[in-house]
Amino acid sequence: MAETDNRLIVLAPGDTVAVARCAIAEGEELMIGGQQVALAQAVTMGHKVARKPMEAGDKVLKYGVSIGSATVPISVGEHVHLHNVKSDYTPTYALTEEGEVA
Repeated sequence: MAETDNRLIVLAPGDTVAVARCAIAEGEELMIGGQQVALAQAVTMGHKVARKPMEAGDKVLKYGVSIGSATVPISVGEHVHLHNVKSDYTPTYALTEEGEVA
């Protein structure tokens, strides 16, 4: 059995995240780093899923480099995005449902 589900792409061996090749529904079972995990929330194509547990302040690694820091603890299989990571380099902006910058 594969160590990581083929619906995920691992871009560099030391990465703490994998990238979804396709949309993956909430509750789907995935193999991540040899561990069977059920996704707690849906992940859309191109979004990141944790490969390793991270604590607040840990660097999030993608392409073998830091893309930011975890702002809260992140579990294996958890969606990694603006709600739990901040850039260490540029301000993070997101649009609210009303189209306002948050």
